[in-house]
Amino acid sequence: MPETPHPPSRPDAPVTPRAGRPSALTERGANYAELRCRSNFTFLEGASHPDELVETAAALGYAGLAVTDVNTLAGVVRAHVAAKRVGLPLLVGAEVVCRDAPPCVLLAETRAGYANLSRLLTAGRRRAPKGACDLRFSDVAAHAAGLCCGVTLTLDRESREETTTPADFRDAFPGRCWGLVELSRGPEDRRALAEQLAAANAARLPPVAAGGVLYHAPDRRFLHDVLTATRLGRPVSELVAELAPNGERHLKDRGDLLRTFHGRADLLDRTVEIAERCRFNLDELRYEYPEEIVPKGETPMGYLARLTWAGAEKRYPRDRYPRGVPDAVKTALGHELWLIEKLNYAAYFLTVYDLVRFARSRGILCQGRGSAANSAVCYCLGVTAVDPAEHHLFFERFLSEERNEPPDIDVDFEHERREEVIQYLYQKYGRERAGIAATVITYRPRSAIRDVGKALGLSLDRVDALAKSIGRYGEEGCGEKLKTRFREAAFDPDTRLAQQLITLVRQLLGFPRHLSQHSGGMVMTRGRLDELVPVENASMTDRTVVQWDKDDLEALGLLKVDVLALGMLTAIQKCFRLLDVHRLAPELRRSASPARHAEAPRDLGVTGANVLDLADIPIDDADTYRMIRRAETAGVFQIESRAQRATLPRTRPERYYDLVIEVALIRPGPIQGGMVHPYIRRRRGEEDVTYPDDRVKAVLERTLGVPIFQEQCMKLAEVAAGFSPGEADQLRRALAGWRKSGRDIGDFERKLKDGLRANGYERDFADRLFAQIQGFGEYGFPESHAASFACLVVVSCYLKCRHPAAFFAAILNSQPMGFYQPAQLVKEAKRQGVIVRPACVNASDWDCTLEDRNKEGHVSGGPLPERPALRLGLRQIAGLREVHAEAISRARAAGGAFVSVADCARRAGLPRTACDRLAGAGAFASLGLARRQARWHALPDRTAAPLPDAAGLEVEPSDPTPALPNFTPHQTVIEDYARTGLSLNGHPMAAVRDQLKTRGVLPCRRLGGLADGTTATVAGLVLMRQRPGSAKGVTFVTIEDETGETNLVLWPSVWEAFHRPARTAGALLVTGAVQRDDSRKTLHLVVSRLTDLREALRSGPADAALDGARLRSRDFH
Repeated sequence: MPETPHPPSRPDAPVTPRAGRPSALTERGANYAELRCRSNFTFLEGASHPDELVETAAALGYAGLAVTDVNTLAGVVRAHVAAKRVGLPLLVGAEVVCRDAPPCVLLAETRAGYANLSRLLTAGRRRAPKGACDLRFSDVAAHAAGLCCGVTLTLDRESREETTTPADFRDAFPGRCWGLVELSRGPEDRRALAEQLAAANAARLPPVAAGGVLYHAPDRRFLHDVLTATRLGRPVSELVAELAPNGERHLKDRGDLLRTFHGRADLLDRTVEIAERCRFNLDELRYEYPEEIVPKGETPMGYLARLTWAGAEKRYPRDRYPRGVPDAVKTALGHELWLIEKLNYAAYFLTVYDLVRFARSRGILCQGRGSAANSAVCYCLGVTAVDPAEHHLFFERFLSEERNEPPDIDVDFEHERREEVIQYLYQKYGRERAGIAATVITYRPRSAIRDVGKALGLSLDRVDALAKSIGRYGEEGCGEKLKTRFREAAFDPDTRLAQQLITLVRQLLGFPRHLSQHSGGMVMTRGRLDELVPVENASMTDRTVVQWDKDDLEALGLLKVDVLALGMLTAIQKCFRLLDVHRLAPELRRSASPARHAEAPRDLGVTGANVLDLADIPIDDADTYRMIRRAETAGVFQIESRAQRATLPRTRPERYYDLVIEVALIRPGPIQGGMVHPYIRRRRGEEDVTYPDDRVKAVLERTLGVPIFQEQCMKLAEVAAGFSPGEADQLRRALAGWRKSGRDIGDFERKLKDGLRANGYERDFADRLFAQIQGFGEYGFPESHAASFACLVVVSCYLKCRHPAAFFAAILNSQPMGFYQPAQLVKEAKRQGVIVRPACVNASDWDCTLEDRNKEGHVSGGPLPERPALRLGLRQIAGLREVHAEAISRARAAGGAFVSVADCARRAGLPRTACDRLAGAGAFASLGLARRQARWHALPDRTAAPLPDAAGLEVEPSDPTPALPNFTPHQTVIEDYARTGLSLNGHPMAAVRDQLKTRGVLPCRRLGGLADGTTATVAGLVLMRQRPGSAKGVTFVTIEDETGETNLVLWPSVWEAFHRPARTAGALLVTGAVQRDDSRKTLHLVVSRLTDLREALRSGPADAALDGARLRSRDFH
């Protein structure tokens, strides 16, 4: 039926262009705005990224674009950033799907309307499980103010039980509601147009065109089919009605739109009216930080200043600073406080201070790090432990007026207790004012292959084989290497099906799959957080997540606090507790001399019940530095990697600042910039330390004339090229991502070189300096970060050196963390002279504990003699639950030692599976039972309950154990590795040594006696695989046998030739050339051939195999 003419939408409210935003009609000359468009943030439905949609709309000359994802604003910031870049007006909104109403598009007219939209989405998300949204029309009506509404008019209502009509929307949005007319260029379009116009007329709604866009270009139609199949869990071949009939759900030009809507230009023109009404822009969002912490009668700035100056008096006490706070520090504090006040960040600093204060009041170790360590205010507040004045740190690296971006303060907490801190924030600010930043989980090669393969109808075993044929991080890409992997998996890459798979996987890579939660980025607000961004439930209980990730928050200038988890803090705290309980560190309880903490003063604030604190550890212990120079640093913080341990004997650290440099030296930045070897040569006196003049010397003297830190690059630009501090920071940021972003850095290069030459430096020096800065600008490590980390390096090294049993017990109790598996940590503990005892039901708790080295037995507390033994905890036994281990400890404490397997099972209430796991791990050895005997006794009870004898004592019924053969020594080791991942009875490689000798395989230790270039074959368990970004595709692998470790170098061609065992094998047999450099004290084997050792050994004796051993490596490539 023909459409009845409609009056203008709001004749009483003429459209006026928004200030600062030209009228779309007059400025762009366009006459269409897309009002209904889903991006790939409508997960498994939209088939284009937000920026692809925005850029295409701009290229088509649209007057505006509404990216309206279903029940979410997760993609709107990305669309906003892209729209600003191309100058396209973006309509901020979402498509809302209710239980009892047709879908509608809600667009924000004003800031208040946006707040209503955000609260509406929050309400639906909070009352539903993660990923779902539960809304009714009454919710929409309650949040209608400030929103424009477009209600769908199509008759396809899917399965929703709708009781609401388009007319109800008209009443809820008076003068702000339209009927969305959508056509798909199908054979029934004329009838569909007539029906929708009739529906609009019946509801007295002005009709308006909408594309129902799902992708930016028609070639994404096939990807959309795959997404639909994935969402429905069925292959594309089984879908008919569920798929779109054609590929018309893309953005179109005006001519195509006129053809689609059968010449109805009025429907197109009305979109521009709506676009002009929806003036809201995300740049209008204003963020205000909470002020609860401020005492009544004080301002945030006044309270911050008072805390800061009081903290300064404690940081610089009169016994060490007779003149009080140094003048330089006063000047720095004054400048920082002035800038904080000017930028209105006082409440932010106070919130972080409150967070740290809470953690310390609960005895939770914490430490601020990152660029915040550049701030004297943070230091005086006790947020960071590094004195920026002592280290000449650069405040503008943290906060700059020119940068006009919020500061970013990262605070590390014990990883097992961080949740207490997060819940404190929720309790303090409420769910409506606090939330965790989101993380967007995107498709990577394996997941893309799995979903596309299933959608194309491949069998599950074929899909699994294809996905496993590539590396975890998809280093194969989608080119020839991927085709090679497919061939190896018996899948011809040249078939039509394979070509479809590869093409669709390439398109799907990087698509958002779902929202997860950030590792710790917390957002708190003074007002309602859900008026700023929608909030939804996380999968974890008692957590809520905002719909934007850290990049979105940064793009809008919104502040967050990173409440981060650090395993080493947990390990240090557990070590402190062991030392406290057993009175094992008397030297740490004596009064500290002023010099002892000159560079690492005690953090301010309440320390709870802790007897020991980070600041109690001396930073100048000679034995600790001797251990570091020997590279005996496995298990400590930061300097435990293969590359770090290879460097330590050459750099020979002697003091705290040497460790600051060490932390930053073996990083991609200095490596890329060619700084590592010059610094080491100068450190060893093999190269003269020179400077072009005193200005450069003042910046680089502490690093021997070699720029190591980001702050040094900034300071060089300032003192040698005339940059302001803010300009220097802009240079750092420009260089940090120029290669990835393609950003032109020519202006910075010219300004730097011109400034250097104007200040008297030669052209050659200017060129070299810029090349150095550019070389590691992308990956440069800030000195503030290194200084913070160096504090924990000192602490962990001291504890390992002076109290190794407690240190390794704590590290094992904090797993997983660090580079090394428990097997290597136990081996390192034994190398340090620690007596390590096996897990035992009569001596072990869940955690590893300490015992008297002179006698075995559980020690619950009290003093122990020096050099105690380490008892492995029941946590080492694979599959054993903590609740069962705790039951064993309680039963033993209540009734004494166990006398049989049945006694342990009965008193501790253990299921048979738990008893079997204990028996297989040898935990009943103290009862005189071999493993097979213990496992026999762990079988289901086959006898009656015990009867009392004449004396009233229980007597175990007679059940003779059959004669079961004991394990051979090698079988015992393999069983150890299978059950606990480690062994105190030997090394798996020892039993296969005779077989390896016949193959000419050398023990790892023998490589040290071979000349450079010698070809050799070795074998061992894989400890770790690494592929640093600076290594140009080279992979470093560390293997271990019973004699020691060997570092392998795999060039890309070798990795590719032997990729399957190189990537997946738990033990390797390798041949290569010895590469040694005695001046650098390095030894590697450059691999030319390798194979999976387990496969190689299967042709030998069954008793000399590695099958059954649980071999794991830490892989970071």
